[in-house]
Amino acid sequence: MHRKLQTIGFDADDTLWHNERFFKLTQQRFADLLAEHADAEHLGDRLLEAERRNLGHYGFGVKGFVLSMIETAIEVTEGRVPGDVIGEILKAGQEMLDHPIELLPHAREAVEALADGHHLVLITKGDLLHQERKLAQSGLGELFDAVEIVSDKRPDTYARIFGGCPGGAAGAMMVGNSLKSDIRPAIEAGGWGVYVPHDLMWTLELAEKPQHPRFVELPDLGALPELVTRLG
Repeated sequence: MHRKLQTIGFDADDTLWHNERFFKLTQQRFADLLAEHADAEHLGDRLLEAERRNLGHYGFGVKGFVLSMIETAIEVTEGRVPGDVIGEILKAGQEMLDHPIELLPHAREAVEALADGHHLVLITKGDLLHQERKLAQSGLGELFDAVEIVSDKRPDTYARIFGGCPGGAAGAMMVGNSLKSDIRPAIEAGGWGVYVPHDLMWTLELAEKPQHPRFVELPDLGALPELVTRLG
């Protein structure tokens, strides 16, 4: 007899390992560098505008973030940003790319517990090389049957990915910390959406919780294996 739930999709950043904290730390560093030209709140607003404007050009990830910081620095200084400040922004981005991976609580145990009986897929946005490097450093790579690094996460993204997996979308679950990218579109595609909140969330990923029978919220990944068992 086949399981009703055959495929489990996992988000990566801030679901399996820490990520947003490094963006927040770098943004504070950016604010310190530009303190003579703009207060932190105004600078943060201008940076968010640049990030939103540039998503279609650069996509998600550290490299687009760095380019948006440079663009914002040029704007708030009216083109007079010192070269050493640009150098510091680039250095901060390089440090973000090189930062060691730190798994979130229960991440390894949850993935290991589900790996034997289910088809596991890592579904993440961001820069291809950086995401591949993070997965390799996490030590979780061999537990996944497939890895999908996508430019964005929409219902058709999940329909395509889950459509090629055991059980199709109806037999699939997406686990993540973003209601906008991980949960709502996976449910719209016909799957389950399991929301595991993280303390830090990028403003552009905020969304309302769906009112849907296939929506579940868990306090952490430690509760995931029991949920999967219960759903069958």
